[in-house]
Amino acid sequence: MNWFARWRRTRILKRHLVPRALFQTTLEQLPILRGLTPAELNHLHETASLFLHGKSFAAAGAATIDDATQLTIALQACLLTLHLDESSYQGWNEIILYPDAFLRQHEEMDDTGIVHHSRDILSGESWLGGPLVLSLADVEASGQADGVNVVLHEFAHKLDMLNGDANGFPPLHRGMDSTAWAHDFSTAYDNLCARIDAGEDTGIDPYAASDPAEFFAVLSEVFFETPALLHGEYPAVYQQMRFFYRQHPLARLSDQLKGSA
Repeated sequence: MNWFARWRRTRILKRHLVPRALFQTTLEQLPILRGLTPAELNHLHETASLFLHGKSFAAAGAATIDDATQLTIALQACLLTLHLDESSYQGWNEIILYPDAFLRQHEEMDDTGIVHHSRDILSGESWLGGPLVLSLADVEASGQADGVNVVLHEFAHKLDMLNGDANGFPPLHRGMDSTAWAHDFSTAYDNLCARIDAGEDTGIDPYAASDPAEFFAVLSEVFFETPALLHGEYPAVYQQMRFFYRQHPLARLSDQLKGSA
């Protein structure tokens, strides 16, 4: 970070740092943030404040947006990038909030040239270079350490899109092995698809089997929400996620349990 970027960052935080009381209250309502170190919490406070300063929130369908809702989204979005570059979410600025699941019109041309129209009911959506859309009802249910988190899901798509269309292969850090990533994810994806096709209850949302992009997004949810499940089901993927996010949620959970014993 050059001197101008540091100066600008300091200036924004001086003027727009989220009030400590609001930060603490919102933090306490999100169990997935428990176990972060004081240094991590301080960094999360700052990055969430920078995030809110750089994004605009728009209400759709009579949604009501308050400061606490915006911060709830910002904290979880910034959990993903806690140890990543602060510019990870640059290049777009709008977050659209619906009160509940919303309808999306979709059309797709098949190999014969016939255009098929469909309507999908969604809880969230991310557009390459464009806005991110969320259902407030699903936002309110996120962050409870139960494995389901629409905020993490959609922002994981944004990270996946840093090198183009979402495909489950985000830009990896220096030192990460792209061949190992492809092998570990494709092996786990094929296994999950086979298990779901066989009617097995895997404990992982079957939506993960839709395509590799959704697999990455759903497993990002699981990595932070219920890390023991991902580690138990697909330990190689857990390790790849650990290298990519530069975090170890399972260790945080273990330390938290030891501390409360």
